[in-house]
Amino acid sequence: MSADRRIAFLGYGACFIAGCLWGTGFYFGRLALNEMGVGYMVLYRFLFASLGLLPAAAMYWRRLRLTRSERRQMLLCAFLGIPVQFLLQFHGLARTTVSHASLMVGAMPVLLALAAALFAGKRHSEERLDCLGWIAILASTVGTALVVLGGSHGSAATAHGEHPGLAGDLMVLFSLVVALAWILLSKKLMQTHSPTVVTAYTILSGTLMLAVCVLGPWLLSPLTHASVAPPPFAHVSLTAWIALAVSGLFCTAITTFLWNWGIHHVPASRAGVFMNLEPALGAWLGVKLLGERLGPHAWVGGCLILAAAVVLTTRSPKKVSAEQPAVILE
Repeated sequence: MSADRRIAFLGYGACFIAGCLWGTGFYFGRLALNEMGVGYMVLYRFLFASLGLLPAAAMYWRRLRLTRSERRQMLLCAFLGIPVQFLLQFHGLARTTVSHASLMVGAMPVLLALAAALFAGKRHSEERLDCLGWIAILASTVGTALVVLGGSHGSAATAHGEHPGLAGDLMVLFSLVVALAWILLSKKLMQTHSPTVVTAYTILSGTLMLAVCVLGPWLLSPLTHASVAPPPFAHVSLTAWIALAVSGLFCTAITTFLWNWGIHHVPASRAGVFMNLEPALGAWLGVKLLGERLGPHAWVGGCLILAAAVVLTTRSPKKVSAEQPAVILE
């Protein structure tokens, strides 16, 4: 096997593992949400993720050279990718089910393809959508509407004792739009810096911002005289701590590194197919392990979303340079 083929094999393998690990994120998040609020659950998750990334950050500290523009870009990337995206996404999960939230994530490859079609320049005309591509976009949109509007009244209750709700599904969907901006910014930074550097410092910076957002009201409560619950700790079960550690170390730190490394070495338009593992595995975990049930509209909508994602991410680009793989994110 040549060196180029070996790198491509490893790149696709990294994206495959990332897709599988991402698929378990909502499941472990739901276990932790049973014992704490969204803000503290997300904060604990990223504190575990930061512990896993500290060695990498320390290794590259002396070699880190960012321009002023790149620092602003990384801080914006961290803000959107950590506190904004994850607080929005898990507030949505608290108002819907794991299976519903996972199926909504299936729209992400479609959003990537749509972004490539809208923002690709002349040098990347191969990323523009043809008739079949636009049909896939339409099918995914219809599928998303079916999942959002067709919540089954027989589904398992959410963290608030409710069934899948419109607000929760829409919050998860909007978090994907925020995630798209995070991916685009990360990809731009990785053009001049290694995936390890971008991953480590984005997550560490974002975790600091998240800590300010979550702990700020509690720390300021003596001055504001507001009634704010302290961070949960003593009464958190071992199951919840394990779920937080796994979601932080494996579903966040390792997964983000693997994905960034993977799309740095293979065409993102091809690697995007591995994103389909997340909604499929996540929905399966919700149904099998949490006793959730999907209504007929959700099943049809989920199939449309996944089918559209497969069509968009497995088709060969019309013009792919032999030297430079087609990149969907730029």
